[in-house]
Amino acid sequence: MAKDAHDVSWDGRRVLVTGAGGFIGSHLVEALGTRGASVRAFLRYNSRNDHGWLEELRRPEGVEIFRGDLSNPEASINAVDGIDTVFHLGALIPIPYSYVHPREFVETNVVGTLNILEACRRASVRRIVHVSTSEVYGSPETIPIAEDHPIRAQSPYAASKAGADQLALSYRYSFETPVVIARPFNTYGPRQSARAVIPTIVTQALARESIELGTLETTRDFLYVEDTVAGLLSVAAAQGVEGEVINLGTGVETSIAEVVGRVLALIGSDRPVDFAAERLRPADSEIDRLCADAGKAARLLDWRPEVDLDGGLELTIEWIRGALDAYKPSVYNV
Repeated sequence: MAKDAHDVSWDGRRVLVTGAGGFIGSHLVEALGTRGASVRAFLRYNSRNDHGWLEELRRPEGVEIFRGDLSNPEASINAVDGIDTVFHLGALIPIPYSYVHPREFVETNVVGTLNILEACRRASVRRIVHVSTSEVYGSPETIPIAEDHPIRAQSPYAASKAGADQLALSYRYSFETPVVIARPFNTYGPRQSARAVIPTIVTQALARESIELGTLETTRDFLYVEDTVAGLLSVAAAQGVEGEVINLGTGVETSIAEVVGRVLALIGSDRPVDFAAERLRPADSEIDRLCADAGKAARLLDWRPEVDLDGGLELTIEWIRGALDAYKPSVYNV
């Protein structure tokens, strides 16, 4: 994992992670805990008292579970109380679900972000890392995509994240709230939801007679989760970056067809690939290419990804092999 910017010590630092039970959030909590941070893990309340992917971790000392709902302003106020640094990852993210229930995305991703920002403004936290998504760029006008590329949301999910980003920046301009926007491209790795393309390919390759996908031509910039976490830690630690938007990506563009080929080679399988119309996004919502210009992260954070795609796929496949019971290797689960 890349070094944190300026070697800032996390030992004893009080940190809030929203979305802590999710894919990236659980890896971030783990990394902060091993660095000695005192972590408050914000989880949405459920009747099962389930901690999401944190259930899979040997939770380090100093991790406090905080139950609440981002759409509740009182919960955000209480979560931020006494906190030094906030990593705001809490969001609804499944793009297909956003076509069906867009209002939920606005309530969680926009209103939830507003509540966190307002709580942070009143609590005078040191730094807020607001986690965005490359989906806000939409179909690119230029490749690689730099931070000044126009925002073109092509799904309700992307629109809700773009709105949250603008709210975060408005708090910087209006109230000098110490917000930085981290914009990871396509993060993958252990614990990722089966709705995402790499777990979809891997689970089907391991458990089915064929792999069913909607498209093979689109390209993405795949970033291994440990590199994403290292980037987020660097964004939180760097000096003088308040109000900045910073891409986190590899700068390497890989087609879905190439990912399938690499996964099958690593597994030692010759599964055929079949077309599945159920996996297609609406035509005008599909983004054909995503590839990051990560030069700003290198300049401001001294951050660069360290795990190449084959290495990350090997680690992901190894983990999924032991966790197939947590997945439903079906075309319908994304």
